[in-house]
Order: sequence, then C-alpha cells, then structure tokens
Amino acid sequence: MPAPLLESGLNPDPIPQFQRWFDEAVAAGISQPNAMTLATVSRDVQPSARIVLLKRVDKRGFEFYTNYLSRKGRELGENPHAALTFHWEPLGRQVRIEGDAARVSAEESDAYFRSRPVEHQIGAWASSQSEPATREEVDRRFEETKAKYAGVTIPRPPHWGGFRVAPRTIEFWQRRLARLHDRIRYERQPDGSWRIQRLSP
Repeated sequence: MPAPLLESGLNPDPIPQFQRWFDEAVAAGISQPNAMTLATVSRDVQPSARIVLLKRVDKRGFEFYTNYLSRKGRELGENPHAALTFHWEPLGRQVRIEGDAARVSAEESDAYFRSRPVEHQIGAWASSQSEPATREEVDRRFEETKAKYAGVTIPRPPHWGGFRVAPRTIEFWQRRLARLHDRIRYERQPDGSWRIQRLSP
C-alpha cells in the first residue's frame, strides 16, 4: 500500500510529483503504466475518449503521437482543450490532467518516428485512421507500403506526429478506506507557479 498522500510529502511542482508516481507504477510491474485516457471535444461540443500512450513528460507537458487526420487529431485542431487520466488500480492511484494540446515540433516528431519499429512506420502510412475501411483494404495498403519502402528509410508521413498537452491543472487521487480518498489538485498560476489544494473526496 502506498504511503499516505500528505501535503508535507508533495513536490511543489506536479511534474516531478507525477514522475515519482509513474516510476512507482513501473516498479510495481503494472502493465503499460503509460496508458492514459485522452478526452477531446469536437467543434459541435461532442466529447469522445480513447486510450493513448504517454511517450514523454517534461516541464512542457505530456506527449503522445497519432495521425493528425484521425478523430482525435481533428478535434484537437478544432478545440485544443483536452483531458488526460492515468489509472493505476493496483496502487489505488489516479492522475487527472486538464490543459491545452499543441503539436510538437516536426524535428521531435521525426526523431520519435525514426525510433519506432519498421512495421509501425509502415502502418502510419497504410492506415487512414478513423476512416471506414475493410480489413482487406487495410492489409493491402500495408503490403503496398511495405513494398514501396523496402530497403530504404521510411519518411514520416506529413499527417502523423506528436501532440503535447500543457497542463493547467493536475489532480492526484489516492484510495483510502471508507471512500475518504485523498485528492490533491495543482493549479497553474499566472506567474507559472502552482497552487496546491486538497479537495474533498
């Protein structure tokens, strides 16, 4: 069982605090601790959510990669407000993040694309993510793309790359008995500092 979530033990900056919890999730052997729910809202105010994988976190925010023409990519282009949730059930912990998403630089997207397995690089070209397709069509495009780039470096598709969610608020939730859960919220202030508050469970 994790130690009690007390203000005296918190980092004044939520990013190192998140990294501490993330490292503890990894050490606990949790499967895919970088899996996070990404919630977006369309131009006509329709919400949607899906699981994506965190690829990097630093003082700038939380980074993931996707097809920019997918539903989530289009919605973030129309409305950058986004929410992320991590849930590490074995530790009784959850982290909620709200902020604004923006594309990472082309150089950062290129570097991450080159680090991916070749099959994933081919898939980024072959899949028109979120568009209707038969399995046969998807498989055919994969094989055609594989043949096209056989023996050569695969370039990053212009419609594929990273987003970074710059947090405005980050809430750390930890399970307690009698459902008196600990909830600590960090709110970014105009000067860039963070205000820390305990919330009722």
